[in-house]
Amino acid sequence: MRELRTVLPYFRPYRKPMFWGLVLVVLANAFSLANPYLLKLPIDALTANAGADADADADAIGRTVLTYALLIVGVALLGNAARYGMREILNGLSRRIEVDLRNDFLRHLLRLDAGFYNRTRTGDLMSLATNDTLAVRQAAGPAVMYSANTIVNFVIGLGVMIWISPGLTLAALAPMTLLPPIVLWFGRTIHNRFERIQEQFAALSTMVQENLTGVRIVRAYAQEAAQAREFDAFNRGYLKRNMHLAYVSGAFHPIMGLLTGGAMVVVLWYGGRQVMTGAITTGDFVAFSYYLVLLGWPIIALGWVVNLFQRGAASMGRINRIMATEPAIAPPASPHPPPTGAAAIEFRNVCFRYPGRGEEGEERRLAGTGTFVPEPDRLVLDDVSFTAEPGRTVAVVGPTGSGKSTLVSLIARVHDPTSGAVMLDGVPLTDYDPADIRARIGFAPQDTFLFSARLGRNIALGLDPSLPEAALHQRVRDASVAADLHDTVEAFPEGYRTRLGERGINLSGGQKQRATLARALATDPSVLILDDVLSAVDTATESRILQGLRDELEGRTAFIISHRVTAVKDADLILVLDEGRIVERGRHDELVARGGTYASLLRRQLLEQDLAGAA
Repeated sequence: MRELRTVLPYFRPYRKPMFWGLVLVVLANAFSLANPYLLKLPIDALTANAGADADADADAIGRTVLTYALLIVGVALLGNAARYGMREILNGLSRRIEVDLRNDFLRHLLRLDAGFYNRTRTGDLMSLATNDTLAVRQAAGPAVMYSANTIVNFVIGLGVMIWISPGLTLAALAPMTLLPPIVLWFGRTIHNRFERIQEQFAALSTMVQENLTGVRIVRAYAQEAAQAREFDAFNRGYLKRNMHLAYVSGAFHPIMGLLTGGAMVVVLWYGGRQVMTGAITTGDFVAFSYYLVLLGWPIIALGWVVNLFQRGAASMGRINRIMATEPAIAPPASPHPPPTGAAAIEFRNVCFRYPGRGEEGEERRLAGTGTFVPEPDRLVLDDVSFTAEPGRTVAVVGPTGSGKSTLVSLIARVHDPTSGAVMLDGVPLTDYDPADIRARIGFAPQDTFLFSARLGRNIALGLDPSLPEAALHQRVRDASVAADLHDTVEAFPEGYRTRLGERGINLSGGQKQRATLARALATDPSVLILDDVLSAVDTATESRILQGLRDELEGRTAFIISHRVTAVKDADLILVLDEGRIVERGRHDELVARGGTYASLLRRQLLEQDLAGAA
């Protein structure tokens, strides 16, 4: 239950409605508990008149009974009105807390670094943002409401029962001594089983998400039946864990009912003897029995409340673990003001390692033995040093896996170097606020991603939404022209208002890459990074786009990554990476004349083009 303490700050903005909701809880229970006493009074009056003279005033008795009947109805109406108000306020308040918690959770996720997402499944996060926040809401709303309801009902009802007969109250509560250990055992069991349910739900969500995202791959390899069988296994596991919880939850209510029934047997036996001896009146006995029945519901509801609190605690514990994760890349206490215009970018002895999997329990088999050892960190960049002058274009080429994408990701602070430093205008990037740096970088990554929104909105993603609509549209259009996308978009029936499917599935690979390029250009960045962004277009289209980009690159510090040597021959500086090290650097003509790795890559690609042309 300690995990739920982190929910308490979410109640602060709603202190007033919380106060009035609890006031209504007290009133609702006070009115409900007044009815047994109002029932006792006419019963005692009728019992007293039963032995009176036969000529007693029947009209007076009728008026008395009618008065009490109307009073009982009035009190019941007031009690139900108060009960409606408490539900409306407290349950509505829990909905607002759920929204606030989910917003904070998403904001925190957006702060976390790429390393966090490399080791965390999307399905887990989806489960936390939906199923777990719902469980927390039920603990913050219905569970709190029924807890207050149970406490008030029990205190007032018990007080009246003691006032009627302390001895009878003590006898009636004797079976309830078994309640605390039962509640504790059920609470621990429910908590553990619900955590296992949420873990299975996260795994189930991950599988659904991956199958829907990769549905074309599943169909291409005819794996529909295999994936359905695997999903069925996950689903049955989820059912099994839910049934285990249902067995426990289902047993709680009958046990509570059994304790309440035992108390009622004691009241009938001991209370009946007290009525016969005249220690209490018939009305007292009826009222006492009624109060015991009313107390039975809070005792039974206690099981439901414990269930909700334990579910909420298990879910909040899972959320707390994510919320306690600090981003590896965070702004410094006193960030350096960002530069304006084109800036020099310098790499000084930069090394970068992707962390291994040893900490996560994923291991590899040591070759030739039966021993498992943690997977070591993987060196991707090794002692990389160079300077990109302001307004110049730097190209990075090299074989697959040589570290090209990792190199440019350090400029946008997707990652930070393991050692060495990346400098911006002579100041380490770590001295700037990452948000300030990223706002000045146009990044077209290798992995093209488009949102399920209109095409124009995707391109305008980084623009200030407060700009006039005409200005926004002009910026989008100019960027699309530069990316050789405008004519293609104009041919669409809805133009820039074309609604894209998930990840832009209704565009071709080349169209998606050009849309990503247009999005990077639209923000008018001082630093432009193009990470193999034209790999899906043919060589002629790539040359035309890069030729058209010359005006766009004027006055910007630009980085172009490409597998095609022919696409980077006009760069001011070409870096050739191989196994994370810079093996050559210079301009195109210099590198060709040197006859090294760059010249070898160029000859190979020219030969491939000749063979493709001959075919």
